[in-house]
Amino acid sequence: MSVRGEFSSRLGFILAAAGSAVGLGNIWGFPTQVASNGGAAFVLMYMLLAFVLAYPVLMAELLIGRATRSNMVDALGQISGHWLGRATGLWGIVTVSLILAFYAIVGGWMLAYGVEALATIAGMTAFATWLTEFSVVRNLICCGLFMLLTAGIVTGGVSKGIEKWSVRLMPTLFVIILLLIAYVMTLDGAMQGLKVYLVPDFSKVLSPDLLISAMGQAFFSMSLGVGTMLVYGSYVSQQEKLPSLGASVALVDIGVAILAGLLIIPAMYVALHNGVQIFSDAGELIDGDTLIFTVLPALFDTMGGAGNLVAMAFFALMIIAALTSSISMLEVPVAYVVENKGIARRKAVWMIAAVIFLCSAIIAFNFGSLFGLVISLTTEYSQPLLGMALCIFAGWVWKRNEILKELQSSDPDAHQGLFWKVWPWYVRFVCPVIIILMFYRSVQ
Repeated sequence: MSVRGEFSSRLGFILAAAGSAVGLGNIWGFPTQVASNGGAAFVLMYMLLAFVLAYPVLMAELLIGRATRSNMVDALGQISGHWLGRATGLWGIVTVSLILAFYAIVGGWMLAYGVEALATIAGMTAFATWLTEFSVVRNLICCGLFMLLTAGIVTGGVSKGIEKWSVRLMPTLFVIILLLIAYVMTLDGAMQGLKVYLVPDFSKVLSPDLLISAMGQAFFSMSLGVGTMLVYGSYVSQQEKLPSLGASVALVDIGVAILAGLLIIPAMYVALHNGVQIFSDAGELIDGDTLIFTVLPALFDTMGGAGNLVAMAFFALMIIAALTSSISMLEVPVAYVVENKGIARRKAVWMIAAVIFLCSAIIAFNFGSLFGLVISLTTEYSQPLLGMALCIFAGWVWKRNEILKELQSSDPDAHQGLFWKVWPWYVRFVCPVIIILMFYRSVQ
């Protein structure tokens, strides 16, 4: 095993990388997009576009990472041989750090609502109320706890931290989501939601709005553009065949998103059956934080004594989804500081976590003006542009014979395979065009 650290098993990498990809967006965004965009027709287009757009960009990150065995800054600097590569890497580190700054606040909300269910069961009514009331103090404390959990895992390094916890948290996520699906399906109204989710409306398949939404969901749900997959790829063994490894990660991410839909949409229609409003004034299904923190808690309240147990399980699911993403985000700047600045991992982790928490605190104190702005700047503007930059580096800057050499290190016959015949020109010409279209429509 290299001094940098390395994933000890194929399964460990798949679960860690899938954990990075599986975030809150899979659970609170994907299901309502499906229900609002043609049901199963959207699912089909999402699955197609996940491999048309997201998989090639994912492979670009994994290949660059493993070939250079470096953090994002040094990796892009190596393949470009130019300051522009290093500058792009630093841009990615700043972007992922800002994403984690607001993500930690949301992760803190998940912790608060999960503990609230436990406090309610224990009869601690005042504490439970405080946990669900929006306040700067609540946000800071819960955000700090979430960052402590994240940093505590990352201090263990690759195999003893990230991999160790990913192989525990991801199976737990699957078990919780399957148990919740089984329970929700026994409730009145669930079948109506299942029909909305699964019955396709093929008249919407070629709708520009559906296609752009599916492109965006596929791209963002795989945690692309900000270096998480590049850094994880740098910890992959030289013996692993990356094309099949990347496909496994994509399939797990898609699978979790589809399972989330099987849980959320039926649950929303159970809520509707129980008298909870699930449509906005514009007639669209409620999504995002309103869905998680208003609609579903209202549903849990209608379930009687079982509601608190279901709430605990649901928010445990959300905490796991948030945590597996946050550890990959924190690893991006940590890898750079450890390798480029020679700082010990433990010191680097706590130092960077403190800086990011400070950014979270600034956002929390100026929530109305900064929270939405930071989300927009990072996820709507910076992340797609970084994804396009990575495609340019992989497709135009990095020499083809070096890419092939990296593929052949684990598969001597890689030059004869379909991947090598398609991927180089695809990531060079097609992916940048798709990302530009997606970016243009998203900022309209």
